[in-house]
Amino acid sequence: MRLKSVLTSLLLASSCLLGACVADGGTANPFGRRQADEIASSLSANSYQRGPAPTLDSITAENGPFPTARIDVARSEVSGFGGGSIYYPTEAKEGTYAGIGICPGFIADKSAVAWLGNRLASRGFVVFVIDTLSAFDDPTQRGDQLLAALQFLRTKSDQKVRSVLDSGRLGVAGHSMGGGGSLAAAVKQTSLKSVVGLTPWNSKKNWSEVTVPTLIVAAQNDSVAPPSDHARPFYQSLASSLAKSYVELAGASHNTPQSPNATLAKYMIAWEKRFLDNDTRYEPFLCPTETDMALSDFQSTCPYD
Repeated sequence: MRLKSVLTSLLLASSCLLGACVADGGTANPFGRRQADEIASSLSANSYQRGPAPTLDSITAENGPFPTARIDVARSEVSGFGGGSIYYPTEAKEGTYAGIGICPGFIADKSAVAWLGNRLASRGFVVFVIDTLSAFDDPTQRGDQLLAALQFLRTKSDQKVRSVLDSGRLGVAGHSMGGGGSLAAAVKQTSLKSVVGLTPWNSKKNWSEVTVPTLIVAAQNDSVAPPSDHARPFYQSLASSLAKSYVELAGASHNTPQSPNATLAKYMIAWEKRFLDNDTRYEPFLCPTETDMALSDFQSTCPYD
């Protein structure tokens, strides 16, 4: 309600300045009304913006501007996946937040990618880092479990979480087989707003049916899922009309996403902000005008519509 009130006030003030207000029973200026409508449309398009405008320092810092908390979810409390940990902003003064499910890779548990939980939550996201039913689950199973986790997040998670969650804006991400699983999840649930695959592994190479904006993060020295066999073919198979980016971390290995990495975090945060929050302030970080020396390869369809 507070956000709606602020927007209403801004629109009214803008309308008056542009001559769209009616005073003493007079007729509104039609040109001013059109201008006010354009302002209203612009504000509406950016209504999911959360937090201050980003800088390189702010987007690479360990913590963002939002205070966070964590709730652990036991395996016994859920169905279809192995439980996990939910990281979430503890206040919603600027509005509710998009949700992200994150899945670890083969023989790994949630601890392998737990560092991303608070990193993303403190930027204004509800993040569910999950455990899988088995450490040996394949990518398709991991994709199904990501979707089960998102269903739990929006319908059965703690009220403190659901009170700050916008269940209409959801994304998936994962490492290794979890990254391959995130692509599989996007095929099954096309209403997702974002997919992020971190050094993804999948025996399936063609993902042309994916219609969700997709970021692929590869590692130059990955010997488990070599970019030439996995990340790059995945990216190249995605439709050229799709919002997509391929980021290859220079000198990195397959397990680089299991430890805090400022470059990886920068691109992932910017991607989630751009496509879960529709926040174009982050687009310059996804469409750099200069070569990023931390990358060995970069491909993208930016600027994005």
